[in-house]
Amino acid sequence: MEQYKQEFIEFMVDCQVLKFGDFVTKSGRSTPFFINTGFYRTGSQLRKLGGFYAKAIADTYGTDFDVLFGPAYKGIPLSVTTAVALSSEYGVDVRYCSNRKEVKDHGDKGILLGGPVGDGDRVVIIEDVTTAGTSIGETMPILKAQGQVDVKGLVVSVDRMERGKGEKSALTEIRETYGIETCAIVTMADVIEHLYNRPYKGKIWIDDALKEAIDRYYEKYGVR
Repeated sequence: MEQYKQEFIEFMVDCQVLKFGDFVTKSGRSTPFFINTGFYRTGSQLRKLGGFYAKAIADTYGTDFDVLFGPAYKGIPLSVTTAVALSSEYGVDVRYCSNRKEVKDHGDKGILLGGPVGDGDRVVIIEDVTTAGTSIGETMPILKAQGQVDVKGLVVSVDRMERGKGEKSALTEIRETYGIETCAIVTMADVIEHLYNRPYKGKIWIDDALKEAIDRYYEKYGVR
């Protein structure tokens, strides 16, 4: 596993973004692990987060694109901090763009904020975590309504590695449904590999009991 992936896993633990226990996902699944990017709350945390996303984007898509689109609401700070990181670390100046939940009818009108999106623009979508692929189904029509937009792909922080609406993973379903590439900074397999029975800051984060709970979860919701 690449060093930056190990560092990102530890970064999530430090920020309390990655948690273990009893949770319910947005899609209604009871899960022994949870990723909440709302816990990235400080300037230094967001700066580091943008760097991790920028690395994953550069490795997967390169840097030859025009717009980084972050769906409201959590995608807004993700798109901003990653656009900054792409500029400072890779020397490329892409526009950030996000959607509003409500259309604004005065001043900066419309459903979008940030840079405009139009014909010929090459777009990378940035999100926090995709569990069942619901959000992308709302995002793609917004982008396609702006013109002849080329969506290059979707990047998320963590691939939960579970089924979407069918038997395949959510990211695989997105690739097949929309014909776009998908990537994640890390997968849950990476997380388990790095933390299972390995101490980090004097604590075992995934012990045998939790590993069994995760295995049971994947027996129920994992890709067949």
